[in-house]
Amino acid sequence: MVLNTAIQLACPLDGSPLHAHKRSFSCANGHRFDIARQGYLNLLPVQQKRSKSPGDSTEMIAARQRFLAAGFYDPIADQLIEILNNHGQLNSKMCLLDAGCGEGFYFECLSKALLKKAIQPGLVGLDISKPAIIAAARRNKAITWLVASNKQPPLMPASVDVIVCMFGFPVFDAFKNILKEDGKVLLVEARPTHLIELRKVIYTEIKQTNFPEISTAEQQGFALLAQGIASYKTATLETQQIADLLLMTPHMFRASLAGKQRAAALKQIELTVDVSLRLLQLNG
Repeated sequence: MVLNTAIQLACPLDGSPLHAHKRSFSCANGHRFDIARQGYLNLLPVQQKRSKSPGDSTEMIAARQRFLAAGFYDPIADQLIEILNNHGQLNSKMCLLDAGCGEGFYFECLSKALLKKAIQPGLVGLDISKPAIIAAARRNKAITWLVASNKQPPLMPASVDVIVCMFGFPVFDAFKNILKEDGKVLLVEARPTHLIELRKVIYTEIKQTNFPEISTAEQQGFALLAQGIASYKTATLETQQIADLLLMTPHMFRASLAGKQRAAALKQIELTVDVSLRLLQLNG
């Protein structure tokens, strides 16, 4: 694990700077964190866990890997990269954080795109799921991967330039603390018609969902800087791909047994992908 100089890690126990020592990181107060053999760092103390194994399971991560590898969400990654290129002023001295990175698909896409432009910023991915971070660390060794929480991201105050939150749970007060002045947050969120065809299969009634507001972000001093939409029809999903998609989404927990059985009976389906990307900037 090689730490880019733009990345300033913080001790999750006392908030002091972490310094590298061969195969570990430690702070001035003697707290030490060893680098796992897979190349990631676990900075999620027991007291920050709600369960023994929080976050997505190994099976969920494997399903997401198979689904994303098939290219169904590539346009979302492309749109993410476009917005950051156009409005992020990216350079090699910056630190970018994927808060809730899962198995690392989107930041690997970003890393490859930036390498083509000879830009190598500090890229950090964190997720509360240990299986997700293990998969991410195997995917790309050039990115710093952390088992950690969005509620207490283990980075030093005012050290991060851009935070990406993909279908996740933004914690704007915590994000504000680690962002530099004029730092940015890119929110990627489902719009009301996202995966509507699958939802009509698994639910007997489709509830009208309101698009997430940014009032909480505005209260923390963020303002909308730019936005985009990734809206398209997928290629045809086959049985296994349908099962993988269901397993990697919250619908797996929300759907009834009958709804899951109806999804399992599907042979093929084409889906609407409808996703919003909103870039927020911290003002002052």
